[in-house]
Amino acid sequence: MKISSINIHNWRSIENLSLKFENLMIFIGQNNHGKSNVLSAILFFFGEVSLNITDYRKGTNELWVELEFVDLDEHDQTQFKKYLTTSKSIKVRRTANSENGVSYNGYTQIPKNILLSESILSDYTNREKAQELPYYSLLPSSGRITKTLLSEALTSYLINNASTIEFEYKLEESGFLGAKNIAQGIFGTVIFVPALKNTLDELSTKGSSTFSKLLSKVITEMSENNDKYKEARDKIKDLTKILNKQKDDGNYNEERPKELTSLEEKIESQLITWNTKIDIEIFPPNIDEIFKLGTQVWIDDGVKTDISHKGHGLQRSILFALIRSWVDVSQAIKKTEESDEDLGRRSSKSTFFVLEEPELYLHPQAQREFFQVLKTLAEGENQIVLSTHSSYFIDLALYKSICIVKKESSTSPTVCFQCSDDLLEMVEEKKAFNLTYWINPDRGELFFSEKTILVEGQSEKTIIPFLASRIGVFKHSYTIVDCGSKTNIPLYIHLLNKFKLPYVVVYDKDHQEGKNSQAIQSADIATNAITESIDTSLGISIELINDIEEEIGITDKRAHGKPFEALEHITHKSYLISEALKNKIITIYK
Repeated sequence: MKISSINIHNWRSIENLSLKFENLMIFIGQNNHGKSNVLSAILFFFGEVSLNITDYRKGTNELWVELEFVDLDEHDQTQFKKYLTTSKSIKVRRTANSENGVSYNGYTQIPKNILLSESILSDYTNREKAQELPYYSLLPSSGRITKTLLSEALTSYLINNASTIEFEYKLEESGFLGAKNIAQGIFGTVIFVPALKNTLDELSTKGSSTFSKLLSKVITEMSENNDKYKEARDKIKDLTKILNKQKDDGNYNEERPKELTSLEEKIESQLITWNTKIDIEIFPPNIDEIFKLGTQVWIDDGVKTDISHKGHGLQRSILFALIRSWVDVSQAIKKTEESDEDLGRRSSKSTFFVLEEPELYLHPQAQREFFQVLKTLAEGENQIVLSTHSSYFIDLALYKSICIVKKESSTSPTVCFQCSDDLLEMVEEKKAFNLTYWINPDRGELFFSEKTILVEGQSEKTIIPFLASRIGVFKHSYTIVDCGSKTNIPLYIHLLNKFKLPYVVVYDKDHQEGKNSQAIQSADIATNAITESIDTSLGISIELINDIEEEIGITDKRAHGKPFEALEHITHKSYLISEALKNKIITIYK
């Protein structure tokens, strides 16, 4: 099963937040705006982090995180049947209260018509009375009517008539699955890689580390298939039996070492007044645990050491190699489980990866490669949730996966924005393709920027920030994007509008001396396309006289469109910026 939506209330900097989930979720935004808080709220729901008093939003004493799951397999549908909606989804809330502790509660879908309620089934086992039920025709025409038959008929009726039945969706008061606490992992496996994870811990054979899970799988296979391993395990059991007083049949063990019997007698002699007997019983050790405790992972990259002595980049790569290995192994485990008989309650087969800044310590090419790995993982049964500061993890083809996290001020609550609309609607197919192709890591910075400056080409991208630095208004938190041409600018405006990102558009008027009326008319059409695309609540436009070269005073037409010559012109000691251009640049960086 997979997360389809999340609601968070009073968790750290989050007051109220509702998000739709994709198979891959990419949380981006400025530092200290709440990305990690969204991830930690998910981990809290799954029981992967301990609750702290600072997790409650300031001034509150209750918080909750609510997840809705879809794509439940047959086992999950059976296990969570009580909470299953007619659309085969479930919604569960984990609540923390400073006085009442932590609890899970599920939502139940209850028909408003009392005759469609599970709670009355025991009252309708009489056939004559059962004829009052709307689903009576779905019951066997003869024989005894049982509560089970009624339940099956009711379920079929609800599924087949869901569109015409009125339902109430209520949060249950009792604990989820009838228990105050539920087993960790019941919703699936969670693998969390924080930004500063100690790789040595992740290679530990103890606890629930990824390597420990992989090693446990190997040991299980050995205990089932390796004859030498099974022989060693049996020998240890036989040796242990020799050490005890009694055999399995209850008779005295003549082979028992006298040293153990002597030790018992010495202790008994000190307790003679208590009339007490001492029996030292040796239990066979768990060979699987012995095997794990004696395991050490060495990394040999020319020098054989443990992982803590390697560079951070290699450590991070080892972590991701473990993740990929776990995915392969877990798929094999799932196939084995599917062939076995399902017995009782067990964890879901789902796997959720929560990654904090996966780009950390990786060079650009490695970032690109790992993002491709994550996209591939998300195409399968896994769900990936990550926070990042890297534009290498932006893919406009997955625009619904991008979630921008913001805070208006240090005291404001965290909010998020997703583009749930069709981003490429009203855009020609070729232009839509171009837009997704153009958003490379350089242009992808616009998603992380405090404000984006859209310009036509390289000359503007070179000159505007240079002059802004000279007059003292340049800001590193602003990103300048070369759109390639004037006609491309509306596509970028469209993108920024959809994601509610602030911007300023700088374009050429293109009424240069010598242009014919047709060229000027064409320029005006391009200008109108820009100005009509601007959402004035997000962006403004700055019109250059004719082009950037005229603005800075280049009269040689052969130098137009050449960034180097434009830069050479404004760096000359005799160059003075005009008051008009200075005001435009101040406005751009305002």
